[in-house]
Amino acid sequence: MTVVTRLVTHVDLDDGATGARQVSVSARLEAVLADGRSLVLLNDRGWSWRTSGPVDIRARISVDDIEKDARMVVGPDEPSDGETHEQMAAGHWGFLARILRQQGAEVDAQELERLPHDVVLSERLRARIA
Repeated sequence: MTVVTRLVTHVDLDDGATGARQVSVSARLEAVLADGRSLVLLNDRGWSWRTSGPVDIRARISVDDIEKDARMVVGPDEPSDGETHEQMAAGHWGFLARILRQQGAEVDAQELERLPHDVVLSERLRARIA
């Protein structure tokens, strides 16, 4: 049986939408397996920071901000009308567990939710916000 050991969100700079007043990034959530392989769970997430005026946006972004936002954008989402946080979380983790099963890894949604979740910033992004 394939064992999932942790989750990793890789965050990279989106060059096309980044300038002095805006920094845009993409995020890819992966499950890391005990054998060292990684399976992609989400590859369609991202966000931007914008500022107006003469201030360079890089002065307002920290690694901690990016890590916090990365964990937020890969879910679970905030509840919509009539749903609780618990229902949204259960749906989210269940969805990710199904993606893993489709790729040959068996994992329980509750186990997945409890895994360590690392955020890795690309060197390009680190250089941009330095």
